[in-house]
Amino acid sequence: MKLLAELLIAFVILEHLYFLWMEMFAWETIGKKVFKNAMPPDLFKPTKVLAANQGLYNGFLAAGLVWTFFIFDPLWKSNIAIFFLCFVAIAGIYGALTASKKIFFIQSVPAILAIICLIL
Repeated sequence: MKLLAELLIAFVILEHLYFLWMEMFAWETIGKKVFKNAMPPDLFKPTKVLAANQGLYNGFLAAGLVWTFFIFDPLWKSNIAIFFLCFVAIAGIYGALTASKKIFFIQSVPAILAIICLIL
């Protein structure tokens, strides 16, 4: 279970680094393709700064999870991982309720699975 949890955490990290990049640096190109059904194309330019701010928060989530790979105390490592994974899961649930149902499966499900693996 420990290895599976770490693989899932690594996957969530990679996802959030991708979100950071897309929202901070590729909002008007890749972001427009990813969120084509969520908002009209003419809103990407005026929301670029908002998206960049959102991307920064995704980077903080990734950084928190990266930190867990450098914690050697098993209980502390698990608690910090669960702490950040809960933020990821909640953000995904909120995104699913407000933007697109797909966000739940892309963002929340891997985080929830990692939490389950850490608890078991």
